[in-house]
Amino acid sequence: MLRYAAPLLVFGIVVFVHELGHFLAAKLTGVYAPVFAFGWGPRLFGIKWGETDYRWSWFPIGGFVAMATKDSEAVAAIEGHTDFGAGGGGDAGAASAEVPGHQRGLNPIPTDPSALKPFGPHPVPQERWIESKSLPAKIFILSAGVLMNVVLAFTVSVGVIAGFGRPYLPAVVDSVVPGRPAMAAGLQRGDSVVAIAGTPVRRWADLITSVSSSAGRPLDIDVVRADGTRATLRVVPEVSDDRDQITGAPIKVGRIGVAPRAKEAREHLPFGQSVKDGWTATWSMGGAVIKVVGGLFSGTVSVKQLGGPIAIARTSFEAAKGGWEQLLSLLAFLSINVAVLNMLPIPLLDGGQILMRVLESVKGSEFSARTQEVVMRVGVLAIALLFALVMFNDLKGLVKLFG
Repeated sequence: MLRYAAPLLVFGIVVFVHELGHFLAAKLTGVYAPVFAFGWGPRLFGIKWGETDYRWSWFPIGGFVAMATKDSEAVAAIEGHTDFGAGGGGDAGAASAEVPGHQRGLNPIPTDPSALKPFGPHPVPQERWIESKSLPAKIFILSAGVLMNVVLAFTVSVGVIAGFGRPYLPAVVDSVVPGRPAMAAGLQRGDSVVAIAGTPVRRWADLITSVSSSAGRPLDIDVVRADGTRATLRVVPEVSDDRDQITGAPIKVGRIGVAPRAKEAREHLPFGQSVKDGWTATWSMGGAVIKVVGGLFSGTVSVKQLGGPIAIARTSFEAAKGGWEQLLSLLAFLSINVAVLNMLPIPLLDGGQILMRVLESVKGSEFSARTQEVVMRVGVLAIALLFALVMFNDLKGLVKLFG
């Protein structure tokens, strides 16, 4: 059952947490936020607590927060919600109050004569519009979703490491390729590598790191034989062509011709070490995403490597088959993806909105409605083209899978 719910679970949590960040930041800075929804679309049911309607929407994936602006209806529509009603204090807000979206759903919210729109007749004070806030407050609100995604990735990573232990492949040789440097140096099947160039080695990944960075240079490898005897062997890694695992760019690495014993081991760590490793994992995932994005702009990464909703669903399905550890690890990685991509300076994304607010601050006034409309149209076009591209890649992948 988990595997079938995995795509909705993973994508839903990542988006919901992102919107939760925006909502909490709005509350902390005094911006009126009358709606916070789990899911998208019209209201199904919910509860009004204070001045906010905490609702469950018809399509239970992701989340939505409505914040008061000078033009609440337009902003709400861009965010994917269409029955917000009035949120601002301007003419658009007054007009939309004639169609009270809060009356819809299984448990409609009664009109409160003392409440702000859309739950009552009172206009939202101008000082509670997002436009009325200082530049730092605006940046905080717009970046809070990204910060929450980073927090989610970090928290999940720590939980996975603390709960399941840290997996690793022991540095034990399972096979030696004839004619390669390892065999020439005397490495044998069953050898446990305990040190390289005097540095202790425990994991196969440590061996790979040392060998890969030492192409053409001699290395002293200390091993313990299967019979318990120790030996020190000198091996010279040969230069080999390879590709970067993240960007696919061609690189030169050292190889000696050995393969590990495919028996994973685990070590349970103190919580403090789990926190440290969780941060390292989060930082590494973020760096990997940034590297891919940079590679797309530089041309070293092909757009064919990009995936969309179908790819996410397939990956989530496969991860769920491997159990909670793999699924949670995927959740952390997707959360970092959303964080990094949302900071790109593209209109509609958080990074683009932050850039607009900074430019307005430098300019000394807001951009005209016409300029903002043009910028938004460019953003919509960019997102639409990206979506079309990833969907094409997804469908092509499905054709190859079932063809």
